[in-house]
Amino acid sequence: MTPRAKRSPTPRANRQPLYWASVAVALLGAADSLYLLILKLSGAASMCLGSGGCATVNASPYSRIGAVPVSLIGLLGYLAILGVHFLERRTLFFSENGPLLIFGMALTGVIFSAYLTWVEFAIIGSFCPFCVASAIFITINFVIAIIRLAKQFGSS
Repeated sequence: MTPRAKRSPTPRANRQPLYWASVAVALLGAADSLYLLILKLSGAASMCLGSGGCATVNASPYSRIGAVPVSLIGLLGYLAILGVHFLERRTLFFSENGPLLIFGMALTGVIFSAYLTWVEFAIIGSFCPFCVASAIFITINFVIAIIRLAKQFGSS
């Protein structure tokens, strides 16, 4: 075994721009979700920009699941994606399975975001630009995950 193989379990695909693009989008999503969580916990409607739809969505019963703010769920999801990315470059298991794990997390996020976006428009009748941004970030991460998986299985 070469010294390089001992040092790093990182497959060549993880060093490509798609890996870093996914990390960047997950960081943006985490920042957006953190902002929404601070907004939810502080109740500071002045943090909302635009038409006030953000405050309407944030005050709705759909902004929580039980006692848990939806923005916290989003933040934890983005942090989980970042955690898998971090571990992808450090352990063989995550190096081999990280793209599939991220695909699964992003798919779950896209489905949940699609539901919440539908709720915003169909039930609440208002939309939050920061919530829409989060839906866009997770969708971009989902598309990147599909491409990374296709490349991983295409090179096997």
